[in-house]
Amino acid sequence: MIPLVWLAVRIAAAIGVVVATFGYALTGVHTDVLLGAGFGVAVGVGVGLRGGSGSHPWTGILIGSAVGVVAAYLSGAMSVGWGVILPPLLPLAVGLIDGLGPSPLSGYRDVIRETFILAVLLGLGFIPALVAGDFDLEPLLAVFPLLAMPWTALLVGLVSRRREGWDGATPPRLLVLGAVALPVLMGLAFGFGVIREDDGLTGAMAVLGVVLTIILSILVIPLVAFLGGRAAANWLRPRLEVYGQLAAYLRVMWVPIGGFAVGYLTIIFLFAGFYGTLERVTPGSFAGAGTAITDWLSFAFFTALGQDFTALSPVSLGARMLVGAHLILSAGWALVLFAAVMSSIGPKLDRIARHLADDGRD
Repeated sequence: MIPLVWLAVRIAAAIGVVVATFGYALTGVHTDVLLGAGFGVAVGVGVGLRGGSGSHPWTGILIGSAVGVVAAYLSGAMSVGWGVILPPLLPLAVGLIDGLGPSPLSGYRDVIRETFILAVLLGLGFIPALVAGDFDLEPLLAVFPLLAMPWTALLVGLVSRRREGWDGATPPRLLVLGAVALPVLMGLAFGFGVIREDDGLTGAMAVLGVVLTIILSILVIPLVAFLGGRAAANWLRPRLEVYGQLAAYLRVMWVPIGGFAVGYLTIIFLFAGFYGTLERVTPGSFAGAGTAITDWLSFAFFTALGQDFTALSPVSLGARMLVGAHLILSAGWALVLFAAVMSSIGPKLDRIARHLADDGRD
């Protein structure tokens, strides 16, 4: 139980950081960001936990982040209504799972199962926004993904049925009946709200507007979202496998990288003290010098990277010599430690390369 909770916390934290930062960059409305984060966390955690405590969290993080960012973008940056925000999210998530999952969807049964699970997760994604109460949102709106589930599953199945290995070319009757209910309900809802009582040009235009809105909401947008999500996932999948192979190398190099960072930061802290001491003993050694240690730390950090720090600059001969010594020591530390690390972990990297090559042949 504890491994599952820890996995869920890691996935939720990663998605929350991604969606919140992108959300606030796209829009300053807290409600939109909260809604996107709710959708993203619900879908990402649900997808990530499907494989149990031994599953890899990256699939859930990627899918949840994509769903959350799209929701925040549509609701905040585009400022569109709920009728445009909700329809693409469910097919988008299904398309991403179809491309990033362990295996592509191979029949209507797989599509119905995945679509139903994602619809429930999207319904749960409304909870943070409803609890916050920042806007008037009917709780019944949270069941809209479930109402759209049969129609989405039918569209996905019809688009994917020509795929090699697809099980069953004819959709189940119950799925078709459930899918028909969505356009009927939307037609009634739009009809009562939009169509005028008169039978002139205004009424005809209203009818045409209702028809176009329904076609756009339940056909065009979901198809574009599903096909776009699946295409993006198919493009990403082989490239993400490269990072999976790099993980083995990073585990071996994690300790040396940490050792290099500790040494590098130690040099920065030491020379920050040297710079501050020189300015105290010989005032005027640095132009623009202040009294705060943060100024010297910033100057030492940029000097170690070989970059100019505009707020400070060495003026006296002693200051320039100290900066030169800092640059030489920083470069020498990087070269010496790199050579030492490669000589010590070289055999381990060779074993990992042979292991990956054997797996690729199998």
